[in-house]
Amino acid sequence: MTKLTTHVLDIYSGKPGKGIKVDVYYFSKDQKNKINSIILNTDGRSEQALVDGKDFKEGKYEIVFFVGEYFKKIIDNSKIPFLDDVVIKFGISNIEEHYHVPLLVSPWSYSTYRGS
Repeated sequence: MTKLTTHVLDIYSGKPGKGIKVDVYYFSKDQKNKINSIILNTDGRSEQALVDGKDFKEGKYEIVFFVGEYFKKIIDNSKIPFLDDVVIKFGISNIEEHYHVPLLVSPWSYSTYRGS
């Protein structure tokens, strides 16, 4: 089954991004529509696909990872965090393929790629 999935690795702690809130949006013309909101499990993954079935379609997407809230629990960051919400915008051009968008993150940097 084709779908959109994600996982988060906390490279600061060397652990999965447990408990990070993730929102997913789809762009329809110029309008951004929220299609899912999940909390990552102890393995830094969602229990279900972010998007699948009839909602998995070609177009522009956005995933928002709320990492600022996550890192506040790990490090003493009483001031404004350097990274708060990590926003990744990307496109799905083939609904016959699985799209996986991992996030590698620390309190000061992040990286992503199209995984398998």
